[in-house]
Amino acid sequence: MAGALVAVLIALPTLVFAAGEGEIFIDNGKVRLGVDLESGGSVFYLSESAPRRNLLNRFDRGRFIQQSYYGDSDGSRWGKREWRWNPVQGGDYKGLAAGLIEHASTDETLYTKSTPKHWATGGDIDEAVMEQWIALMGNVVHIRFKFSYAGDSDHQPRHQEMPAVFADYDLANLMFYRGQTPWTHGELTSKVPQWPNEYEGRDEHWAAYVDDGRWGIGVYTPGTREMTCYRYRGTKGPDGNGCSYFAPIKTLAITSETEIEYEVYLTIGQIADIGSRFYQIHSASQPE
Repeated sequence: MAGALVAVLIALPTLVFAAGEGEIFIDNGKVRLGVDLESGGSVFYLSESAPRRNLLNRFDRGRFIQQSYYGDSDGSRWGKREWRWNPVQGGDYKGLAAGLIEHASTDETLYTKSTPKHWATGGDIDEAVMEQWIALMGNVVHIRFKFSYAGDSDHQPRHQEMPAVFADYDLANLMFYRGQTPWTHGELTSKVPQWPNEYEGRDEHWAAYVDDGRWGIGVYTPGTREMTCYRYRGTKGPDGNGCSYFAPIKTLAITSETEIEYEVYLTIGQIADIGSRFYQIHSASQPE
């Protein structure tokens, strides 16, 4: 199943790419976010406005917070490994960059549109387009992702990352709610994921990577009750080869004229504050 491929996808050290000049930041005085225009507009930077500490990992073009999808085996190979159709927002495993089509920004919003790369072959997947709309809302970042596929091939259902999230290796503890009574302030599960992939249910559809002081980054993708996760041992920091990874997952088939669209919320803080913000978003979305 495609979800089992995620650990192999972007965890092993590959060619480190040089950061370019195509970086754009937005900042509302509470949150600072940056995208790399030379990596398909992938989100490479997330911090508080002050102090500034980037909580994401950008060791290669497969990390970041970004879109990535899986299809059928196509004879491609990642090094010595058999691979499959795999459009990735940032680029390929050798460091080739995905192509940016257009972008626009204001002080607190960003939009990008890009052509993904095949992770294994490095070829442009011209029949697909990836878009993202980003807005800062107080302490929360809202992202709407969209994947449009106009190809002729129909791929079997696979686990899809929604999205791939690569945090600093220094954030070791993955926290989430798993239980029968979601959204009732129940006790959170805390674990340090191992290598390779592990799978967990998360019944409130959010999770957070935090340090031993329970401070870090939370990610909420409504409609995703499952996730895959691991930690790849290595050096910490945004450019380190180590990382703390998870991805909310859904099983979806990519077929002719497919459009996949979903929303993601990001926030930084103590775990209690992270949960409180996501509870407010969830409550606001419920019918009266």
